[in-house]
Amino acid sequence: MLHPVEGEIFYIDKPLRWTSFDVVKRVRSTLSRRTGIKKLKVGHAGTLDPLATGVITVVTGRFTKRIEELQAHTKEYVATIRLGATTPSFDLETEIDAEYPWQHITREMVESTLQRFVGRISQVPPAYSACKVDGKRAYDMARKGKEVEIKAKELVIDEIELLSFDLPTIVIRVVCSKGTYIRALARDIGEALNSGGHLTALRRTRVGEVSVEQCEQVDALIARLKEEPFELPEELNVVKRNKEEQ
Repeated sequence: MLHPVEGEIFYIDKPLRWTSFDVVKRVRSTLSRRTGIKKLKVGHAGTLDPLATGVITVVTGRFTKRIEELQAHTKEYVATIRLGATTPSFDLETEIDAEYPWQHITREMVESTLQRFVGRISQVPPAYSACKVDGKRAYDMARKGKEVEIKAKELVIDEIELLSFDLPTIVIRVVCSKGTYIRALARDIGEALNSGGHLTALRRTRVGEVSVEQCEQVDALIARLKEEPFELPEELNVVKRNKEEQ
């Protein structure tokens, strides 16, 4: 039984090229049609870039008040980084703007360098991000070619593990706090290796205790929302019955 107004939490495996809002919009429109509530509250806890996939938490109704609490959960990512080249967005949203030597990099160098990022660190978010600068989204300014200056933020990285070493590409697993930009981490790792780096793939594999294997695919969730019985608070049922009687 669904309780869309009292509150539901859905863990979804976000598809590639979907924005986080695309997922929210799909869930909201489906539930709104089913319940007849046009302004049903639906939100998400923790943005994923369009070029990232994996766990996204979508909440409805009164559970939207828990977004800050849910955002605070530790997150795990698997990131593919191409060394020896940079892009303005630190990922594949923009074209390569500079190339650097990478032939000097060894597996031992990478493993040693990664450990320098474990613990409490300071990170400058990407210009192509949702951070606000003077009340405006940084990515809006960056896409217009404007200079964007973003202050460094403190965050915590609990673990970094090298999963694959096939230069100029490496794959890492990262366990970190909210507010961590893996794209910025790719940039910083490249610089620390006296080279460059940008993200070519990103998958959020866990949020809190929920792994991506436990998540629903969007289409499967939408099909379930269309079929599963739902229950509305009594006050809304009274309003609905009154409308039907008029």
